[in-house]
Amino acid sequence: IAASQPSTNWHLKENARDHHTSKFSSKELIVRRGQAFNISFSGVEQPEQNLTFISETGPKPSKANKTQATFGISSTASKDSWSAVLQSTSSNSVTISISTPPNAIIGRYKLSVQSTSGGSSAPTSLGTFVLLFNPWSSGDDVYMSNKAECEEYVLEEFGIIFAGNVNRISGFGWNFGQFQDDILNICLSMLDRSLNHRQDPVTDVSHRNDPKYLGRVLSAMVNANDDQGVVLGNWSGNYDGGKSPGSWTGSGEILQNWKKSGFRPVKYGQCWVFAAVLTTVLRCLGIPTRTITNFSSAHDVDGNLRVDEYYDTSGNHLDRSADSIWNFHVWNESWFSRSDLGPSYNGWQILDATPQEESGGIYQCGPASRVAIKEGEVDLEYDCPFVYAEVNADCMYWNYDTATRKKTLIFSKSTTVGQAISTKAVGRDDRVDVTNDYKYEEGSKKERDIFKKARKKLGLEDKFDPTAPTPKEIEQKPDISGKFKLDGSIEVGKDLNLILVLTNLQSVAKTVDVNMTAWSTVYTRKPVKEIWKNSISVTLSPKEEKQYPIKIPYMEYQQQLTTDNMIQVTALCHVKDGIQVLVQRDISLDNPEIDIQVLGEAKVNQEVDVEVVFTNPIDTEVTGCTLQVEGNDLIRGILRIDMPPLQANETSSTKFKLTPFETGSKHLVVHFSCDKFADIKTFKMVNVVN
Repeated sequence: IAASQPSTNWHLKENARDHHTSKFSSKELIVRRGQAFNISFSGVEQPEQNLTFISETGPKPSKANKTQATFGISSTASKDSWSAVLQSTSSNSVTISISTPPNAIIGRYKLSVQSTSGGSSAPTSLGTFVLLFNPWSSGDDVYMSNKAECEEYVLEEFGIIFAGNVNRISGFGWNFGQFQDDILNICLSMLDRSLNHRQDPVTDVSHRNDPKYLGRVLSAMVNANDDQGVVLGNWSGNYDGGKSPGSWTGSGEILQNWKKSGFRPVKYGQCWVFAAVLTTVLRCLGIPTRTITNFSSAHDVDGNLRVDEYYDTSGNHLDRSADSIWNFHVWNESWFSRSDLGPSYNGWQILDATPQEESGGIYQCGPASRVAIKEGEVDLEYDCPFVYAEVNADCMYWNYDTATRKKTLIFSKSTTVGQAISTKAVGRDDRVDVTNDYKYEEGSKKERDIFKKARKKLGLEDKFDPTAPTPKEIEQKPDISGKFKLDGSIEVGKDLNLILVLTNLQSVAKTVDVNMTAWSTVYTRKPVKEIWKNSISVTLSPKEEKQYPIKIPYMEYQQQLTTDNMIQVTALCHVKDGIQVLVQRDISLDNPEIDIQVLGEAKVNQEVDVEVVFTNPIDTEVTGCTLQVEGNDLIRGILRIDMPPLQANETSSTKFKLTPFETGSKHLVVHFSCDKFADIKTFKMVNVVN
């Protein structure tokens, strides 16, 4: 080896194209494992056959831990170990093709070269490169045969996250931004800041070839609990001291803020924020990942596959059970094989970074095989009982007398939980329902058999549960039925009109005392503030149906509403000489719409105007209006615009310019808020041409 420092040509452009890493804006080589890449270097004396290469990652690299490899030049590439094949030589430069094994440890490597002829000279550094998972390579644990799915679940930077409630599903755009500046470095920092790494860095790095290991570690690192992770959760409805969870438009800002603050948790997140950030990190590292929304999602704390809800005699939803049913919950699915469980459990694996319950002593969840969840195999790793309950738990509704502390079962239901399980379509901005991948048809014999199987595996069939309702309680039949119907639009800024419909199911007259309440809630259905209450007494003739209109004026609910725009309306019906009937509805109010138009054709490197139009729908002025816009390949960073106050019913138009820098279909993610309306969101597909 010559004394001069070799200069390395990493063939960044060609290697990035071959390895699907062109979207990273890095000066460092980023390649995927199990696939060859070319490098050239000069300053090396002949003959090349006497060169030995050393690749190393992590602290104390060793061959035993597969964190170090030494390899010479060979005539053909190896399938399952590090190897180098000579491509060409010139008077002072050598080009070689390096192949890595499909199960190599991912992360940043140092590459050096050493001459084996003429004594033992010290290795000379060629520089560093980053190795990622490779879903395009059939030998990789994350291999995905469908190329369109690889594009969506690894390379797509825009996503749609579904929210609202099962009666009214809405979707909002999110900018995952996994290829933005420095995001890859931040993802690697997350691994180095995990509890596992702090406790035993050498062993931790030696496991970084395994997607199930990394998925579990990162599900813990995305939340701030235990390890000073990325996002601090807050479900109180009060988000002082941070950004409200609904106001983020992408993961990039969150991850950058975490690093800039010296790795202090970013305030605040709720489930979709944790899921979106985990999607960004896993896609960045090359593990195919998507967000999944489960509507009417159970949070079963005590692991009995049952969620208990309590109401007082006035119909107020009491916060006395740790269990709850969320209007929706968002988690992740990542695609990889399960060598620990066997090939039938390969495919989508559930990971959940929202800190709900501890697993192994820390807030992490998964990977749980989706196949195992569908088949009720709740004894398989990891955290299957919790995930199974999220989509399958039975619900028990109790009346709790605060004076006597006596609880009475109102009714139980086995078909409420786990509905309209949703994700974004591949290559389209549509919703796909994946409920059938999580469970057999609700109420079918097969579904009930699997539920029994899961209960049995959890030891719930044989154990006497003093808190469970008796068969007699479960079988009792009510004398009346009731429901809340919506009457007209349900928009923030308008009065809320409902109809309580009560029906006498018996052929004798019935007298009913009805206690009604309305509370604002967060999306977890946690009551925050009382909005309204009323009581009526009703006599229903035999088989009679009666309708009672209810009006909750905007002025009464406006101050109490959380940023989730959710109201829970309850009527507890005390039937004379009969069992109580609970009528309930969770209402998601719609925000007014915001309209966005691109004025003209979007062309690469040419300015184009974008117009955002908002009409204030209420009879009072709105102030504190701000607009936030982001979109990969359209805008660098985040655009924030302060807008003037809007008078009653006034329309405002705001224009800004953008200069796209890549062709293809791109998305603008737009967020508007003011003092009366929080988190009005929309997104716009922009087709950028040359």
